[in-house]
Amino acid sequence: MSGAFLALDWCTTNRRVYRIVDGVVAATERDAKGVTATKDFPAELAMIRERFGDLPVLMAGMVGSTIGWREAAYVPAPAGLAALGDRLLRIDDRTAIVPGVSYRDDRRADVMRGEEVQLLGAIAAAMAPADAMLVQPGTHCKWVEMRGGEIARFTTAMTGELFALLRHHGILAAQLGAEVTAGPAFLEGVRDGAARDLAASLFGIRAAKLLGLRDDADAASFASGVLIGSDVAARIAATDFDHAHILADPQLGTLYVAAIEAQGRSATLVDSHAAFVAGITRLGDFLP
Repeated sequence: MSGAFLALDWCTTNRRVYRIVDGVVAATERDAKGVTATKDFPAELAMIRERFGDLPVLMAGMVGSTIGWREAAYVPAPAGLAALGDRLLRIDDRTAIVPGVSYRDDRRADVMRGEEVQLLGAIAAAMAPADAMLVQPGTHCKWVEMRGGEIARFTTAMTGELFALLRHHGILAAQLGAEVTAGPAFLEGVRDGAARDLAASLFGIRAAKLLGLRDDADAASFASGVLIGSDVAARIAATDFDHAHILADPQLGTLYVAAIEAQGRSATLVDSHAAFVAGITRLGDFLP
């Protein structure tokens, strides 16, 4: 998009604002004012325009969900940039929300909201090929098959949320306070998780403590490895892609690269923020 506009990645618990000028980020800001912390969306947007400029605005993420400003209907997969751009939800003639993407087959259904901008941006900016497996780790990890530059099919796994629940609730919580690293304990967990006997593997963390078999300093890395290893094993068994592109920050992305490589496939990291900017800039072409 030529000229300038504001892009908002407005998620459940946080929000990132970009002022984009001729496809380049001129200013950015991240805060904790996600949709669950927002009561008056028009007022919030007015304050953003006061700080960043009175410009057209394109929003993505949970702002377009049932808990956000207005619900932007899902676009069914396969979906590319043109399908999303044609279905922007117009708040007014200078403000719009990117729709999410849905997937359904004869066995299950799935949805995403916000991730589609990164996925399509990564392809558009040649960060990944048009036919590829893209992975977006996080609270709800997305495993996405891209075909011909479009989102063809995807699976969401609650890997990050399960780890957070284990870390803060239940019998293992006291053991999982240490930082997670991609070291030997994590890789041991990946191997255990690959067997996909998840409930037994997790209780084994408690047993290992009682029997003095594993130090609690390694328990969090092992538990993370179990969850990620199980997720990776299920996903790579269901795809013919030998390589995965991981859209994540380096800390989390490195864990997924290690888990994928430990199970015989290869992976590379992709800058998720750059992918979002590439995607939202191209979708900005559909603004008035």
